[in-house]
Amino acid sequence: MERCKNPLPPQFPFIDNGRHMGLMINMVHAEAFSRPLSRNEVVGLIFRLTIFGAVTYFTIKWMVDAIDPTRKQKVEAQKQAERLMKQIGVKNVKLTEYEMSIAAHLVDPLSMQVTWSDIAGLDDIINDLKDTVILPIRKKRLFENSRLLQPPKGVLLYGPPGCGKTLIAKATAKEAGCRFINLQPSTLTDKWYGESQKLAAAVFSLAIKLQPSIIFIDEIDSFLRNRSSSDHEATAMMKAQFMSLWDGLETDFNCQVIVMGATNRPQDLDSAIMRRMPTRFHINQPALKQREAILKLILKNENVDQLVDLHGIARETDGFSGSDLKEMCRDAALLCVREYIRCSSEDSHDEDDEEIRPIQQQDLYRAIQKMKKSKDTAFQNVLMHVSLD
Repeated sequence: MERCKNPLPPQFPFIDNGRHMGLMINMVHAEAFSRPLSRNEVVGLIFRLTIFGAVTYFTIKWMVDAIDPTRKQKVEAQKQAERLMKQIGVKNVKLTEYEMSIAAHLVDPLSMQVTWSDIAGLDDIINDLKDTVILPIRKKRLFENSRLLQPPKGVLLYGPPGCGKTLIAKATAKEAGCRFINLQPSTLTDKWYGESQKLAAAVFSLAIKLQPSIIFIDEIDSFLRNRSSSDHEATAMMKAQFMSLWDGLETDFNCQVIVMGATNRPQDLDSAIMRRMPTRFHINQPALKQREAILKLILKNENVDQLVDLHGIARETDGFSGSDLKEMCRDAALLCVREYIRCSSEDSHDEDDEEIRPIQQQDLYRAIQKMKKSKDTAFQNVLMHVSLD
């Protein structure tokens, strides 16, 4: 057989792949019609085509990875996921590339610093969570023959911001000994078509492999809000995939995977999502006794004057959330620090003998007035942007 005058070089630029493919096809066409190819020639031709295909595949793959702006983040996420899997003691579990991306958001329950003792004023809700969620997980054998007493597949925590919804979710995971997947909606978004659905599937497949586990979605209304015809096609498909996989948990009798969501706007959630979250807890702003309990917890290890009347402080903080009370106490403590800085003098005082004075009643009252003023200003700013037309 006459050899080709322009044989393919062992290495050639990717841009010339089409030209070389054309030469190979022309060569095959000419030889096939001039005379039948021998067995060795066919094997050699197949070998060359295989090499060409492999080089083309890896070249394209390298180029896609090179132009992918998220490549570095994906590699770091994979390393973090491997480290977390070792930390929580998961062995001999094979994860896909997509499951590795989700595993980067795992939280080891043993590393969580939040317990029930860190939450004040929500005793009724905590007791309900212990009975409906934690007990069926910790006493699985006791309830394994009852479908009615299985842990719920969906739990919704709703109420005003700053009232402890995220704290309750973390404390629930810690007390139940569950692996905690802190899922961010941005994790499921990908620029490549179809990748978001694969990531959504990986959330549930990973949770099942690591069960008992809790998939926690903070601000769930931003992710699974009411669907409309204006939704992007990829977003609509991803939501449908997520809800379909969620339904799969209901059909698996022994599955111990819980989807827990927190929101300030339950009215914005899709009705299909509300149906999948039958266990709901309304975490409202704390009442008088609850505020007093929260203040005691916040100031428990602080330097506070013995004459401070926390009951009186609680009466003055009507409408404050738990986070508002914490910020108010921090402002009161900073007043003591500012006074110390203003009055201290390096020339006349020994640094070893200097101490910041305790938090007094008047410090807390001043902090309350500051907090009320900032809350009123924020409310006025909201009203300024409300259209009454």
